Amino acid sequence: MAHTSRVLKSEWTKVRSVRSTVWTLALALVVTVGLGALICLLTNNEYDDMSAHDKMTFDATFVSFAGMGLGQLAMIAFGVLVVSAEYSTGMIRNSLAAVPQRGVFLLCKVIVVGLLVLLVGMVTSFVTFFLGQSLLGDHGVSIGDHGVLRAVLGGGLYMTLIALFAVGVAFILRSPLLTFGILMPWFFLIANILGEVNATKKIAQYLPDQAGQTVMTVVQESLDRPYGPWQGLLIMVAWTVAALVAGFAVLKRRDA
Repeated sequence: MAHTSRVLKSEWTKVRSVRSTVWTLALALVVTVGLGALICLLTNNEYDDMSAHDKMTFDATFVSFAGMGLGQLAMIAFGVLVVSAEYSTGMIRNSLAAVPQRGVFLLCKVIVVGLLVLLVGMVTSFVTFFLGQSLLGDHGVSIGDHGVLRAVLGGGLYMTLIALFAVGVAFILRSPLLTFGILMPWFFLIANILGEVNATKKIAQYLPDQAGQTVMTVVQESLDRPYGPWQGLLIMVAWTVAALVAGFAVLKRRDA
């Protein structure tokens, strides 16, 4: 236990001493809150011009999370950087020499990263919601309304899982350029395109981001999914666990 606590302290020191990782977390908060506020303001101004169908399926909670698409990219960057920074600088050799139990090394990194992004994710989610609803005016909802608190908590959990998924992929690929080259276009562009094309829509809805974001919806009629919000989040949990397990397998089998 004493050994594990020292490893946890070491991982915390690594995270807070690398300036880029701190800035990515701040960027995730600013982008998600800022873009969400802008979309809510524009939506409030244009609400009266919306069609009857759009008004019936209007999800005020999900609208406030409109900035999550870009904010998640910063969380992905954070997850990649906390792993790839050690590989790119060669520090990984010292880390594994100090902690030869690679399972302990990975677990401690996941705990530190997970708790940190959970804190930032929850703050981001609640600030995004309350600011967004204030800008929606009469079209907003209350945190006490049915399904709203679940959606707001789910927003924080989503950001946590997306960062941990990136950690797992970074351990698999080990190269920052390769990891960024795959994850950024995938989550920013490709996954959304696959979700809009009829031929791939049924498959795309089981991708981590497409499934995970359902937990932030309150009006289920606005989404066409064969599963509910918590089931969608569980699908994302499965993707995250799979990435971390695969990352551990690579870490255990390959030299630094």
